Amino acid sequence: MTDETTQPQQVTAAQDLIAGGIAGSCSVIIGHPFDTYKVMLQTSPQSVQKRSLSISRLYRGIMPPLVSAGVINAIIFSSFGESSRLWDEYVSRDKAGNHGNSSKQSETSWQKSFVCGAFAGVVQALVICPTEHIKCRLQTQHAMPPGTSQTIYKGAFDAFDKILSSHGMRGLFRGFGCTVCREIPSFGLYFSSYDYVKETVSNILSSVRGNEFCESIDHDSSLHLWAASSLAGGFSGALSWGIPYPLDVIKTKIQTLPLNTPLEKRRMSHIYRTTLDQYGWKFFFRGYGVAVLRAFPVNAIIFPVYEFTLQHLTTRNIAA
Repeated sequence: MTDETTQPQQVTAAQDLIAGGIAGSCSVIIGHPFDTYKVMLQTSPQSVQKRSLSISRLYRGIMPPLVSAGVINAIIFSSFGESSRLWDEYVSRDKAGNHGNSSKQSETSWQKSFVCGAFAGVVQALVICPTEHIKCRLQTQHAMPPGTSQTIYKGAFDAFDKILSSHGMRGLFRGFGCTVCREIPSFGLYFSSYDYVKETVSNILSSVRGNEFCESIDHDSSLHLWAASSLAGGFSGALSWGIPYPLDVIKTKIQTLPLNTPLEKRRMSHIYRTTLDQYGWKFFFRGYGVAVLRAFPVNAIIFPVYEFTLQHLTTRNIAA
């Protein structure tokens, strides 16, 4: 997610974990109320009453994503970085003949970002699926229709224990297939669009500020580079929700069904058909505006916080 050429020193795994954890935690604190509202819209057949949107309810279920934020961001950074190095070693080497052709290089760069981003999304799904499952149940358990048979969870750890005890690991990973299908296009588009948007924003800033913003600007004093990174992250994050959003709606419905729901009634195809027949295609975009609104500040803060933290860790040789 960061340009390796801007890093003054070699980044260690520990530094990546610390920086990613801090950035991820900040993003969760800012974005969780939007996520709760989105989940309520995706699961409620009727409009959500504004009086039900209290601060405590909007932050309900925050512990699973907050606890896992560091791990998830470390996985994203390391997976994308490692897959990028493998791409450079085995793929770019085979296409060395295209070197010097700007159009071919641009096409290869876009392919690399999309493929490596998609790989990072698959790896991330292994961690995010059970945490999102627990989060969704905590966010919606008090909004279910009266008479609905469900287990009331006291918190994230109670939900984890009860789901694992009653349905095992398969219960915790309910909705994993749909999560993977969502993450592949989302992260592929996210990483491939980030570089393009960042370069575009950098060029705009360069034209505005003249020679003060140039490609050789030092990372230690690059406040404008962080601004470009923040704007690029926000735009790319919002854009990456466009294609996979209906899959997120299906995933949420799967993860909020009663745990004893038969397999045939919680398949993606079944959820799609029944939802389409009952509510129409517009339901698959319910909460879309909230998701995009949430994605911009969440991703806009991840990049500058990550880079700022990583800069201080590397320059001060902390956790090296």
